[in-house]
Amino acid sequence: MECSWKTVLLLVCASLGVQYTAIRTLRDSLSGPCQGAYRCQTRHHRETFYVFEPLYHVQQAFTNSSSRLRRTLDRRALLGAYRDLLLNLYTCDLHFMENYIRPEPQDHVTGSFFRRSSSHALCSPPVCLEGGDGAASDLPDETWCPKKCGALNLTLASMSCLSKGHVAIKTVRVPEVGDLRTLTEDPRLDLKIIHLVRDPRAILASRMMAFSDQFRAWKIWNATGRQPRYVDLSQITSTCKDMAASAETGLQRPAWLRGRYMLVRYEDLAFNPKDRTSEIYRFVGLEMEGRVQMWIAKNTNNNVSSPSEWNYRYSTTRDSRATAESWRLRLGFDIVRTVQNLCNDTLALLGYKQVHSAAELRNLSHSLVEHRTFQPVT
Repeated sequence: MECSWKTVLLLVCASLGVQYTAIRTLRDSLSGPCQGAYRCQTRHHRETFYVFEPLYHVQQAFTNSSSRLRRTLDRRALLGAYRDLLLNLYTCDLHFMENYIRPEPQDHVTGSFFRRSSSHALCSPPVCLEGGDGAASDLPDETWCPKKCGALNLTLASMSCLSKGHVAIKTVRVPEVGDLRTLTEDPRLDLKIIHLVRDPRAILASRMMAFSDQFRAWKIWNATGRQPRYVDLSQITSTCKDMAASAETGLQRPAWLRGRYMLVRYEDLAFNPKDRTSEIYRFVGLEMEGRVQMWIAKNTNNNVSSPSEWNYRYSTTRDSRATAESWRLRLGFDIVRTVQNLCNDTLALLGYKQVHSAAELRNLSHSLVEHRTFQPVT
């Protein structure tokens, strides 16, 4: 049996900054035989092998290395390690991750795989024998998986990957889309990239909530209305710079991105998830199944009233409309004005309106998202 490799979408409704869904199509002539005809249900599409932020392990391995090694590392070296891991994951060699997972896996088994529970493929047979049988009501969730599945066998995970038609990887750790050019030009792959962007003001609000220690100065500023002298403005300016650079590259339609790049605004997904997701499916050439529509309805209209056993700030289940606008009620006008000054070009490029008063900021009936149509690069 030969695997039929196509492309797949990943609906990302998260709240961090520059995000990419890199979508692998392995050429038929290079795909090789499938190892086991498992057809396990995935969270987004039943023929998808999805991995959430595998580059986390690379970053952690470099960060936790000796100070001497850290001094010798530069941006190019880190990006090279990122690309090497992505290439191996797209060809279903999950054993390659053992170079970065700490503690090092024993006999290809690890209990330290970052956010394994985000992927149904890693929480279902053959990887997890406790997984559901494919019925929508039996799908494992992010609380259930780590309790029932135990340690992850990377050999079984590789087999599951090979049995799928598609591999989708979500990451925020690739600074610019240009850093993926080597992969888009690799003759073994047919890579498509969905670039998710979000209003920088909302990104800052999200990071202040999710990463309290790193953004403590911003939180003090927001609570007191007084800007601390030690606030690190680069925490948002670098995000805006990378986001704008990627968008500009994609919208210029270079030959190496034609047919491979789609820019998606978080807010467009949040306010009209079904139609925007349909557009993404058309871009990657797939039919949107009913179970995918059910997943979208469940995960973009959930009214979470209190934190569950799973830490809410990392959860993918949200009321997407409320989440998209909530930053306007949480950030003080002085901070918003500062971000607007720092990210003026990025806001204009992506179609986000600026506010000029606290009253305008709090007036949720006034949309800050311009109507824009970002056509996929063809």
